[in-house]
Parts: sequence; structure tokens; C-alpha cells
Amino acid sequence: MDTTALPSWNEGPARQALLDFVQRVTTVDGPDFVQPADRIATFDNDGTLWCEQPLQVQFFFAHHRLEQLAAQDPSLKQRQPFKAFLERDMAAIHDAGMKGLFEVAAATHAGVTEDEFEAIARDWLSSARHPKLGRLFTALAYRPQVELLGYLQRQGFKNFIVSGGGIDLIRAFSEEVYGIPRDQVVGSSVKTRFEIKDGRGDLVKLAEIDTFDDREVKPHNIGLHIGRRPILAFGNSDGDLAMLRYTRSGPGPRLALLLHHDEPDREFAYH
Repeated sequence: MDTTALPSWNEGPARQALLDFVQRVTTVDGPDFVQPADRIATFDNDGTLWCEQPLQVQFFFAHHRLEQLAAQDPSLKQRQPFKAFLERDMAAIHDAGMKGLFEVAAATHAGVTEDEFEAIARDWLSSARHPKLGRLFTALAYRPQVELLGYLQRQGFKNFIVSGGGIDLIRAFSEEVYGIPRDQVVGSSVKTRFEIKDGRGDLVKLAEIDTFDDREVKPHNIGLHIGRRPILAFGNSDGDLAMLRYTRSGPGPRLALLLHHDEPDREFAYH
């Protein structure tokens, strides 16, 4: 067992359970050995790998884009749900939930190609800062989780993000921040249309949700995009419960972990 792994983790049952589990599934002659191809680990993103308070990063990104569009079309300031998001009506935003947020995000990026979206997202991420903590959003990944991702990768695991957040926004930073390639990101998505213009083929985003990757949809999309049941899953909310249960229900050694935020001094305490 690598006792130097996970240096930012407190000594305790969670760290020990992780180290014990990894040792069991990677010991070649052991009864719980798992072939590298089956060492699939899935992680929720918002609240599991990086900060999601006071609102998910997707909100701040969509709000920025919405302000740009409202400058071109002031009528958006009087139309719901755009009005609520522009005015930061927190009650209405919370009522809309993550799905409502993603619907607004989808509408604000309709007509944009995938390449154009990538450029917009990267430009925003390069300067956007958390309203309370004052740091770049990309600097708000949890160090213990980044350590865990690296440790699992070194032990032959393949890490996937399975998030309710937008797949394209996460792909714009997942490799640099988490070391997770863009093709190992599963998330909410909008429908697209294939277009050829001036001899170039592109996928253009539509203002219509294709899949909202939350709750029971997470196992569905794991099966669709990954094709293997995870042996380790990590989440932080009810939206991750189906993924955790799906992981735990498989044969052989399994581990599901739930992150509970209870430290208001360094971040946010919430359920």
C-alpha cells in the first residue's frame, strides 16, 4: 500500500477505505483483483471535484453570456426565465433548479458551433472569478480530489466525470484542471445540427436539451457513453445517488463515496 498517497487527506476511515480498496483491486494474485480495463471510476463535478456554492459555475457562465445577449436584445430583460437570471433573483433561480439553469444556458448558446463555444468558454474561464473567494473558478478544484484522481490514474484506473453540468463547458477545462481528457467527460448536452458552410462541416448548438445528466439519467449515460459499470463512484448529492447505487450493485469489489460539506471556514457548509 502506498502510505504516501493522498497527502491532503486526513487520516481516518475515508482515506483508509480508499487505500484499502485500491490495494485490493490492483493486487494481481489477490481474490479481488480487477483487470485495468474494468477499473472505471466516475466522479460528479459540481460540489464533488470543485466548488458549487453559492451557485454552480454554470450559472455564472450562463449569466455572463446572457448579459452579452441582453446588450444586443434588451427585450430579454423582461422575458422569463432570462429576467430572473439577469436580475439574480435567487428564489426564482433556486426554484428552477439545475435543469432550469441548463435550459437558460442552452438558449444563450443556440446557433453557436462547438468550436465557437469552446473559444467562448475558454476565454471566460481564463478570467472569471468566484464572487466570494476571489479566485479563478479553475483554481477552485478540491486539492484532495485532484490528488485522488492522479492516484487512481497511476493505479491503472480510468477516471470519468459524470455531471449534471454542461458537457462542453467541462470539456473546456477538464484536462488542465483534473487531468481527465475531454472524451472522458459525460454531462448534460443540447441537441445539435450538422451544417456545411463554405465546405466546412460543423455541429451547431440548438436551444433544446438533448440529455439532462442527473439522478437516474447518470447510470443511463454511463452505460451509453462508457459501456462499463464503474467500480468506484464519488458524489455529493441526491443527484448522484443513482450513480452510487449503480456502482455498488455490480459484482466484485465496489466502493461508493459521498462528500458532505461541513466546513464553513474554508469553504461552505451545506447539505
